[in-house]
Amino acid sequence: MFGKSLFHHLKILDMERKWLLPFIILTLICIAAIFAPVATASEESLKALNGADTAWMLVASALVLFMTPGLAFFYGGMVSFKNVVSTMLQSLIALGVVSVLWVAVGFSLAFGDSIGGFVGNPMTYFMFNNVTLGTNSALAPTIPLLLFALFQLKFAIITPALITGSFAERIKFSAYLLFIVLFSLFIYAPLAHWTWHPDGFLRKLGVLDFAGGTVVHMSAGFAALAGAVFLGKRNTLRNGHSSSPANIPFVVLGTGLLWFGWFGFNAGSALAANGLATSAFATTNFASAAAMLSWVFWDALNGRKISALGACIGAVVGLVAITPAAGFVTIGQSLFIGFASAIVCNVVVYVFNHKTAIDDTLDVFPCHGVGGMCGMLFTGIFANGVGLFYGQTTTFLYHLLALVIVGAFTFAGSYLLLMLTNAIIPLRVTAEEEVAGLDVSQHGEKMTSLEERISDIMKTNGKSNGTRVPVAVES
Repeated sequence: MFGKSLFHHLKILDMERKWLLPFIILTLICIAAIFAPVATASEESLKALNGADTAWMLVASALVLFMTPGLAFFYGGMVSFKNVVSTMLQSLIALGVVSVLWVAVGFSLAFGDSIGGFVGNPMTYFMFNNVTLGTNSALAPTIPLLLFALFQLKFAIITPALITGSFAERIKFSAYLLFIVLFSLFIYAPLAHWTWHPDGFLRKLGVLDFAGGTVVHMSAGFAALAGAVFLGKRNTLRNGHSSSPANIPFVVLGTGLLWFGWFGFNAGSALAANGLATSAFATTNFASAAAMLSWVFWDALNGRKISALGACIGAVVGLVAITPAAGFVTIGQSLFIGFASAIVCNVVVYVFNHKTAIDDTLDVFPCHGVGGMCGMLFTGIFANGVGLFYGQTTTFLYHLLALVIVGAFTFAGSYLLLMLTNAIIPLRVTAEEEVAGLDVSQHGEKMTSLEERISDIMKTNGKSNGTRVPVAVES
């Protein structure tokens, strides 16, 4: 008895110690932030501020942030009942982790002074030094640079959150935290620099990515593929079992929040309250509408029932596909992009689920990775004045090159980061923890089922009335 008790206490102590290092790092960052130098904006940069642009970008930044809890509901509703809380938390925790990282060094790596067009100088905006309330002619010509940094932060937050759908129900929470730190620093920040920094090498080649087809969706998709391959199948699938989505209304709610927030995601990428933002707003809506209908009609044509889950996935695929093209195409072209991309992704989802052994839990690669690639290809085809549709080949060819570079870099880089993470903290939970569910095994909490609520009510009523609760209910 004494031996078991001692072992139990030592195990708890060991669990507590593993959180010591991240707590120390967070403490040091927060203390260093107190003493970080604070630059002031020049009078010239303050005079260049535009009130309407600033107001719109404040709203757009809030809309994009709203997408992360939307994603939490979207993913949380699709996993099994015993993994709802853990899956939602994996999205939500990115708000904290990436925000602190962005202040410390993330924004510098993405948008600091370019080092060869590949990454930003980490000291340019270290601890947000030089991130002022004035404009920046290269990055934010009419809004505060601080607002631009906040807007870009929301993209950096949701990207690692998107990846979680591929390894849901089997990843250790502490390992996940380490992975998203590494991913944000070594994958996301360089990609953002390549594509959106004025001196980034992809941007200088002429690659067009209006709001994140490569930076957000392709990177999340290929990282998700790497995660699914590295972690392997869930034990439940190995044993021939399958689980139903825990809460379809959660998925519907999450889709609504994502669609709503995506207007900030795409229209906000105009960085101004102007016609370009209006055009991106419109193309975003119509591409998603066409994709939703295309997905459910394609399901019906293939003998599958039209489902709320299918409609939601189709809508999100349309939002993904229009993202890189939103500011470069017409409304009519956006309808076609959503329509065609939904069919492609639907087919890839079917192939992945029935023809491969890859267990991408929530189809992140088939929907976000392939959807992002579709969007980039259609941007190369339809981009106003420079696409194949207008007789030009250069942009399309550079987009093909970008797809290869981004796909290879993100998959290989993410796989290496997963290996590194696994060497420090084992990525997978134990078989027992997976069977119990990550909600209980990782977090000690769970979503209460309807049956449990009814049972609690009956037990309470039975005690208050002095009556015996039926054994079947008690059990």
